[in-house]
Amino acid sequence: MNIFTRILIVISVLLLTSCAAYFNQPLQQKPSRTGDFSASTKILLDLPQAKSPLEVAVYNFSDQTGQYKAVENGSTFSTAISQGATTILIKALEDSGWFIPIERENLSNLSTERNIIRNTKQEYIKNLNPNEPPLPPLLYAGLLLEGGIISYDTNIITGGMGARYFGLGASAQYRQDRITVYLRAVSTSNGEILKTIYVSKTILSQALDASLFRFVKFQRLLEIETGVTQNEPMQLAVKDAIEKAVHDLIIEGIEEKYWGTMEGPAKDNELVSEYLRHKEEDENTELYDIKFVVRDYKNSFSLTGAVGQIYGDYTAKEWDFFTSFQYQRKISSTFNLGLSGSYFKLNNGPIFNEFFGGIDLNAQFNILPNDEVSPFVYFGPGMIFRASGDNQGDLFVKAQIGVGVKYFLSPRWGLRAFAEYDFVFSDELDYLVNGTRDDHYYNFGIGINYYFNFKNNNNKKTLNEKL
Repeated sequence: MNIFTRILIVISVLLLTSCAAYFNQPLQQKPSRTGDFSASTKILLDLPQAKSPLEVAVYNFSDQTGQYKAVENGSTFSTAISQGATTILIKALEDSGWFIPIERENLSNLSTERNIIRNTKQEYIKNLNPNEPPLPPLLYAGLLLEGGIISYDTNIITGGMGARYFGLGASAQYRQDRITVYLRAVSTSNGEILKTIYVSKTILSQALDASLFRFVKFQRLLEIETGVTQNEPMQLAVKDAIEKAVHDLIIEGIEEKYWGTMEGPAKDNELVSEYLRHKEEDENTELYDIKFVVRDYKNSFSLTGAVGQIYGDYTAKEWDFFTSFQYQRKISSTFNLGLSGSYFKLNNGPIFNEFFGGIDLNAQFNILPNDEVSPFVYFGPGMIFRASGDNQGDLFVKAQIGVGVKYFLSPRWGLRAFAEYDFVFSDELDYLVNGTRDDHYYNFGIGINYYFNFKNNNNKKTLNEKL
């Protein structure tokens, strides 16, 4: 690999992994622009028109974490989170079109200005115009919004990867933070808390770099470094979380019949149904964006196809087929018991080539039982018998251990892949006794799972069936 090829690789790494940031490097000053939309701005703006907008007041919606920005050396008095959450919330309420925000954050300023207007009218204007109307009364709110940013968790996930070969290297690092927002709606007529909304938002930071360090000639060193770092703006993350909270408050208020759309009940039900579907997906997703699924079925059948290879006393080894059918019963979320039957062929070429049948009893441990992708390990005793050859019917006791992974396509169907090691407690499987180690074989395969429950004799319906 010549030096120009190495330089091309370094440049390609960055161009392919971070094109947007790399080609939009700021090289000159830019004018002011309208603020950016967050990921939740569009869903807030796309809400249908409210039947009757409601006056709301926000006194204080602030950072309740009290955290300061972290620095490597020394200390800082800069806060980690924006202190303008109240302003962001008022903007979100205004954008939604469902609320009429009333100034309450700086009520003292408003009161002072109204007093100035009132005194001016009394002392000057009323003498010139006795019919001058009085100052209109302040609007009052039917709903009070409270809450705040209650947590900011840093470094909930950190990681990266990199490689270097003969002076050419590249690396990638990432970090994920998380903020949490609570928003509650309080009735001003009786102080009842009507709804409490809980929203969390992750904040991603990434760094990519590549470098080349190489002596091209004697006492001539070539060194190239390039890289890019992207940090999701904290203000946009706060804006996104607050706008999502306002959207959820509106939909849950529709569900509780506190308010409704101009289009009527049909549109209300459509919005609520869509929201509940997304909410169920969110509630079934764990902290690290891992899909969480409750498994209601306690039984499963599996049909697998695989290839296997014998390791006995002959040096010649051939891959051949392996198929099995298995029934499993879920004892707990992490533990299954299974019984399987198999039919396979062990092949040492022309020296040894026979068919076998087997029965296995396995204990299986599911490592991530509620994830879409669930690794598992299993082991147990078994028995195989010759299904062909001169000594057809010979029985052998064995033990097996395996690892695999399951992927759930739906509540009833799934895929599985596995690797299995079978140890036979005999050295006569291939008719040759040689050495101190008994015969054994390996299997690698994939299969399909079907999950079900046996019909309940008392015909009781499950909660899902009733719904």
